[in-house]
Amino acid sequence: MMDTSTSLSTDKPPASLALDALGIEHRVFIHDKPVTSFEEAASHRNQRPGQIVRSILFNIRPEEYLMVLVAGPDQIDWKKLRQFVKRSRVRMATEEEVLEVTGYRIGTVSPFGVWNQVRVLIDASVLKEEVISLGSGVRNVAIIMKSTDLRKALAESEIVFLSSDP
Repeated sequence: MMDTSTSLSTDKPPASLALDALGIEHRVFIHDKPVTSFEEAASHRNQRPGQIVRSILFNIRPEEYLMVLVAGPDQIDWKKLRQFVKRSRVRMATEEEVLEVTGYRIGTVSPFGVWNQVRVLIDASVLKEEVISLGSGVRNVAIIMKSTDLRKALAESEIVFLSSDP
């Protein structure tokens, strides 16, 4: 007898499978050619750059990571982040750490379907838009969903003001 569970999972990216399991409405968007920036991704998806959500992994302490979701053009204010986590030293996770912690490569990271449980913060900039898109776990594939559904799916995540342009 053939095992269909593995063949079914290849039809959808990991983030979509995780959202399905949560019963969260979303759609998968597949780019017809590789994108190299969030501006280009937004254009292909008929969105504004502010609708693209970046999932950025930070190392807070040895073996402790934090994911911050931020709207495309906004930058994380390092001073605000350090104050929020009460640490004088915070750094972005390395490419290897991102893969090890999330199971995703940089450029595909999503807060959904990560390998290891990681605290997620949602910058208020993300919730300014009604419809957003974010990583799916697969290169050139995105998840498009309502920001209210993102909030529902990440109900335990805190809303924070960490971007340099609140």
